[in-house]
Amino acid sequence: MPQQRSVYSVSGLNKAVARLLEQEFAWIWVEGEISNLATPASGHIYFTLKDANAQVRCAMFRGRNRDLSFRPDNGVQVIVRCKVSLYEVRGDYQLIVDRMEQAGAGELQRKYEELKQKLAAEGLFKEDSKQAIPEIPACIGVITSRTGAAIRDVLSVIARRFPSVPVKLFPVPVQGEESAPAICRAFELAQRHAACDVLLLVRGGGSLEDLWSFNDEAVARAIFDCSIPVVSGVGHEVDITIADFVADHRAATPTAAAESVTPDQQTWMQTLDWYQTRLEQLAQARLTQLTERLSWLRTRLSQQHPLTVLRRMRQRVDELKQRMQLTVSYELRAANDRMQHSHTRLMAQSPVIRIRNYEGEIERLQQQARFHLISALDKRKSHFSNLASTLNAISPLQTLSRGYSITSTLDGQMLTTSDGVAQNELVQTRLRSGQLISRIEKIIKDTAT
Repeated sequence: MPQQRSVYSVSGLNKAVARLLEQEFAWIWVEGEISNLATPASGHIYFTLKDANAQVRCAMFRGRNRDLSFRPDNGVQVIVRCKVSLYEVRGDYQLIVDRMEQAGAGELQRKYEELKQKLAAEGLFKEDSKQAIPEIPACIGVITSRTGAAIRDVLSVIARRFPSVPVKLFPVPVQGEESAPAICRAFELAQRHAACDVLLLVRGGGSLEDLWSFNDEAVARAIFDCSIPVVSGVGHEVDITIADFVADHRAATPTAAAESVTPDQQTWMQTLDWYQTRLEQLAQARLTQLTERLSWLRTRLSQQHPLTVLRRMRQRVDELKQRMQLTVSYELRAANDRMQHSHTRLMAQSPVIRIRNYEGEIERLQQQARFHLISALDKRKSHFSNLASTLNAISPLQTLSRGYSITSTLDGQMLTTSDGVAQNELVQTRLRSGQLISRIEKIIKDTAT
C-alpha cells in the first residue's frame, strides 16, 4: 500500500511551529542592541535586537511597556525578558518582550544590592553606631561639587535660616572615576582640620550611574569611620544610596540636609521674647512679694508701737526697695541690650542683597536662553525647508504628474519586468490621479540584450 503523506497547510505549519517554540523556550533573558525601532499610534513597540553576528525581530505590547524606566531608542544596549514565538501571518520568528532593562543599569543594581547586604551584615547601618547631630553647629562642612546646584541650595537655606553659622566647602567631583577617592580624601581633610562639627555630603539628582560614587564601598567606610557627624542629602527623595544608610542622618535632598542642621532664627527670636516676658513676670512677682512683706511688717510695727524701731525699719525698707528697683531695672536693661545686639547681628546677615544679585543673573540667563532658542529654531526651519524641497524633487508623485504610471500585482508586488505576471492575471496601475485594474491579454518580451 502507498504510504499516506501528512500534508500541512501553510497556516497550520506556522501554528505548529509557534506552539513548538513557545513550549520549548520558557521566559528567557536576551541581551542586544536596539535597531529599527518603531512606535506606532497603537502604543506597541516593534524593534530588532541585534549583536555583531545576528538579529531577531521583537514586539513589546502596550500593556507591558508602560512601566519602562527609560525611553528605548536605536543603539541602546538592553536586556529583555521574553518568550520565543512565531508571527504566523509572515512566518517570521520573533520575541515577545515582557520586560526591558538597560544593560548597564541592571548590573549596577545587582552590585548595589550585594554591597548593601554585605555592609548591613557588618553592622555599618546600625542605629546605635550613629552620632547625634549638634543642635547649634559652630561650623558646617559641605562635601560636594564647587559648581553644582547642591552647594547653591545649601548656602541659600543656611543664609535664610541661620546666617551667622560659618560654612566650609570641601570641593569634590560628584560623579566619574575620580569622585569616590576625592570624597574619601575630603572626609580625611575635614577630620584633620577639626574645624567643623557636622558634615553635609550632598549632590543633585541623576541616574543610577550618575550617583554610583555614593554607592562605593570606600565612601561608605569613610562615612562610618568619620569622627564628625555626617548628614547625607544625595539626589531626589526617591534616590537612596549606600551613603544614606551609613550616614548618621539621611535627608531626602540637599535642601533638606541643610535644614536639618540649622536652627530657625525666627524660632530663636521668639525664644528671646519669651525669656524677656518671663523675666518681667518674675520681677513683678518678686516685687509683689516684697510689697506684701512690707505691708505685713508695717502691721506688726503698728501693733507694737516701738517708734524708734519703726523709723529704723522704714528706712531699711525704703533702702531695700530702692536697691531692688535698681537691680531689676539694671537686669532689664542688660537683657534688652543683649536682645538688641542679637537682633542687629541677625539683620546684618539679611539675604536681600544676595537675592537681588541672583535675580539679575536669572534675568540675564533667561535673555540668553531666549536668544539661543530663537536662533536654533531659525536654523531648524531652514533645514526643514531644504529637506522638504529635496523630498519633493525625488517624490514618486512628481514622476506620476509627468505622465508616468506605476504597475503592481494586486498583492502589492511592483512590476519592473514582464516576467512578474502571467497572461489573464489582474494588475493594478496607479496614475497621477486614480488607479486602474487591468487584465493581461498578451505579454511581449523585450528582445533587447
